[in-house]
Amino acid sequence: MSDSTWTIDDHLAGKPDESVALYRRFIDLAQGFGPFTYAVSKSMITLKGTRRGFAGARPDARGLRGYMDLQRVVEDPRFTSVSPYTKRLFVHAFRITGPEQLDEEFAGWLREAYDVGQGRHLLT
Repeated sequence: MSDSTWTIDDHLAGKPDESVALYRRFIDLAQGFGPFTYAVSKSMITLKGTRRGFAGARPDARGLRGYMDLQRVVEDPRFTSVSPYTKRLFVHAFRITGPEQLDEEFAGWLREAYDVGQGRHLLT
């Protein structure tokens, strides 16, 4: 890996199998909503819709860390913080430690974030 170019494989290398499995499940959920692209940096693997990035994740020694942009505040123990990003969007940082946490409710929030990535938040 060079200092300036990070890849998804760089983020997965050396991580526990359980953490990589959580990342792959997260991506599988997102792929179920439609196409997106990746923007990979040293700190995060960002998922981008046609209008903007909508979520990001990276596996670590304890599971999966990431974020998603939602149009509302959601309170749930999986979210470690929620911060306003714009007048219409809130960044929700999450920590996932087991596959059971990537349930239908989480998938619903990720779907909302995917819609943000497609620019649907601009229509309201």
